Amino acid sequence: MAPDNLRYRDAPARRGAIIDQLKNLGFLTIGEVAKELGVSEMTVRRDARRLHEEGRLIALRGTLRLPSSHDESETEYQRRAAAATTAKEMVGRIAASEVLPGDVIAIDAGTTAFQVARALPEDFDGTVVTHSIPVLDLLIDRPMTKTIALGGDLYRPSRALVGSFTVECAQRLSVRTFYMGAAAVDERGVYALGDVERLVKQTLMSIADRVVLVIDNRKFDVKAPVFMCDWSRFSLVVSDQVPPDQITALLRQKNIQIQVASEG
Repeated sequence: MAPDNLRYRDAPARRGAIIDQLKNLGFLTIGEVAKELGVSEMTVRRDARRLHEEGRLIALRGTLRLPSSHDESETEYQRRAAAATTAKEMVGRIAASEVLPGDVIAIDAGTTAFQVARALPEDFDGTVVTHSIPVLDLLIDRPMTKTIALGGDLYRPSRALVGSFTVECAQRLSVRTFYMGAAAVDERGVYALGDVERLVKQTLMSIADRVVLVIDNRKFDVKAPVFMCDWSRFSLVVSDQVPPDQITALLRQKNIQIQVASEG
């Protein structure tokens, strides 16, 4: 590697250089960035994916560009992805640490569930079932992982495939664990933002031997309109903070495990 490119071994420097190039040129391919920075295309894909999640660029089919005013559905998802990023990453790491070699799992759409996929070992040799476009995009670069994509209609706010076809696809399958996200939780149970997501989530729950809820602490303090299920369906709740007292007492009463992620 040329001396001028040594500094690009540092991820923040690489990502900053990518943004600078886009400001100058407006449009780049993954290959062009890799050649310019003297790094592999896989490294650029990972950086681009992170910048895409943060809303700093748009990555699509091997090309990169800066966001525009026409990317409303993109920025909505990116705003959610950028919120409580550290907490979500911690939750994802804890949840992924319990995945077994050769395991068969399902991963929900949503920004916290995405972090479970991201935290899987690079050499994970099991199977992932998902309707999440970001999870599918991530796993493209992991050839050892068998990935089953649930087809359906594109629901842009969650970057997910939904609808009757998605449900039918899922009903043919069986998984050991479903890692499920939520828009909000309270003493009654778990909620989603839209009814369009409800049937897919419930179907994935029905094909799983166990369901693990992955949520960051903000979900304890917000409201969402669509009731998904009560707490009895979950085996484990993973969060970055201990749930409020009433929820904690209810989970213990139902013998549902609570795992709290922490930094370090």
